[in-house]
Amino acid sequence: MRSHCPALLGFFSRSTARCALTHAHGLAGALTRPLATRAPGPPRPIPPLPPSRAPARRLPPPPPPELCSMASRRMETKPVITCLKTLLIIYSFVFWITGVILLAVGVWGKLTLGTYISLIAENSTNAPYVLIGTGTTIVVFGLFGCFATCRGSPWMLKLYAMFLSLVFLAELVAGISGFVFRHEIKDTFLRTYTDAMQNYNGNDERSRAVDHVQRSLSCCGVQNYTNWSTSPYFLDHGIPPSCCMNETDCNPQDLHNLTVAATKVNQKGCYDLVTSFMETNMGIIAGVAFGIAFSQVKWRLTE
Repeated sequence: MRSHCPALLGFFSRSTARCALTHAHGLAGALTRPLATRAPGPPRPIPPLPPSRAPARRLPPPPPPELCSMASRRMETKPVITCLKTLLIIYSFVFWITGVILLAVGVWGKLTLGTYISLIAENSTNAPYVLIGTGTTIVVFGLFGCFATCRGSPWMLKLYAMFLSLVFLAELVAGISGFVFRHEIKDTFLRTYTDAMQNYNGNDERSRAVDHVQRSLSCCGVQNYTNWSTSPYFLDHGIPPSCCMNETDCNPQDLHNLTVAATKVNQKGCYDLVTSFMETNMGIIAGVAFGIAFSQVKWRLTE
């Protein structure tokens, strides 16, 4: 066994050397050969990339033209509605102010004109209460109109429009009636004031109304102080002290004598003063009523 080992080692050494020599010759030949050059020519085109397999993203379709026109109309209508609401609120506030004016006129008429109205007819004493009730109703509905406008409730606005129509008709009828029957009111006052003088006793309501008129307007009698001479009161008491220019300077003896009383009592009659006073103040009331009615007509025509 030991005799064969050197022979085997020699054989493997020679084989390894021959393999190494062969590889060395091959490598040297590769290094000594010239590099292959590509013939000149146009560059090769870059091949396109393969299409992506992901699905393409689609854009949403444009809105229909009807929708666009509706949106534009809505944008144009909104300022108009806001403007109309503002105008309606302003008008409701003005309407509320007129209600306050009518309410004040009714209270003033009750306190100031109540005496004069009671001399025209007993049933006419309700006139101040009518003005007070009308003014209060207008004040309430004026606030209701502002509330309905702010809420934008259709049925509230319709109810408010109906109320405006009714108030307009009532004021128009009242104003026309007062203008048409103004002469009858004068005749009625002349008749009732004469009756109040004939039935004067100084104690009842009408007698106190006569005294109030004669003191406040500084007048005496219907046409003048001599009208009292036909009154039953004159036979017992003479001319009422309410006719005196200075009541502390009047005594019953002077008031029984028409000649002496002429220097003690007011000379003007009450009929002309009362009618002119009532015409002036009723003109104010009628002017307020016609002004409100005209404003309501103008508003209804512009709606």
